[in-house]
Amino acid sequence: MSGWPRPGTVYLVGAGPGDPDLITVKGLRCLEAADVVIHDRLVAPELVARARPSAVRVNAGKRPGGPSMPQEEIHRVMVAAARSGAVVVRLHGGDPFVFGRGGEEMVALASTGIPVEVVPGVSSAHAVPACAGIPLTHRGLARSFAVLTARTCQEGSLQAQVAALGRPDTLVALMAVGVLEALEEALLESSWTGGTPIALVERGTTPEQRVVVTRLEGMARVAEAAGIRSPATVVVGDVVALRAAIHTARSPPFREGRPWPVAAEGVAVRAAEPLGTQGRSVIQVAAREGDA
Repeated sequence: MSGWPRPGTVYLVGAGPGDPDLITVKGLRCLEAADVVIHDRLVAPELVARARPSAVRVNAGKRPGGPSMPQEEIHRVMVAAARSGAVVVRLHGGDPFVFGRGGEEMVALASTGIPVEVVPGVSSAHAVPACAGIPLTHRGLARSFAVLTARTCQEGSLQAQVAALGRPDTLVALMAVGVLEALEEALLESSWTGGTPIALVERGTTPEQRVVVTRLEGMARVAEAAGIRSPATVVVGDVVALRAAIHTARSPPFREGRPWPVAAEGVAVRAAEPLGTQGRSVIQVAAREGDA
């Protein structure tokens, strides 16, 4: 495509869910042509390295609870760089318009007359469950799913947000590690039962991916015992139970490995050996005797 990417234009590019290979072809083309790259902290370093050696790289942070570049400063840098004639890529984790600030950035850029184009990305909301062997929908089991970000609980709105969703067949919660107790309480107070299968997927789609499978009631305790850290995705619903059958059919097959040390009383946890060359591990968590 001659004359593309265009100088003086800002491209809001989705980097995908973590695995650097999951960026789109168009997104990678933008990145490789960029003069200035402003990227989120969670974007894979291997992906940022695909920019030209001469490109200016700006780490915007965007870590929940951690230091981040003020959003207004990101706007200012994008506008200044574009006005200088640079090809500017704002590289978002996941998709710019799914729980990101892409919409705000587009409005800010449009108000200054800067040309802007969105290059959608693969969202962790569906890619992380998929890489963990969990389909969000499944014929005869789940016909709907919903996605929420638990970060809004800091504004006291988590319970209201859960209630407003009603009862989808599958629920995906992003950015929830710091508020798992509040999320568990909100779901139990809604229409979800304590025995609902849940999965916590840490660093999904990457070689460091870990999966903890348990039940809704007590999930916060189990996550703490297993040492689940951000970034992690929570999947709630009966589709989680399909992962065992999916792993049985995968090559190489799922193999039980050494016991995983867990402090929670009465909780049995086992870690899987790495799955092939991806190095991903799985933790199966059994409910305490009498809980089933």
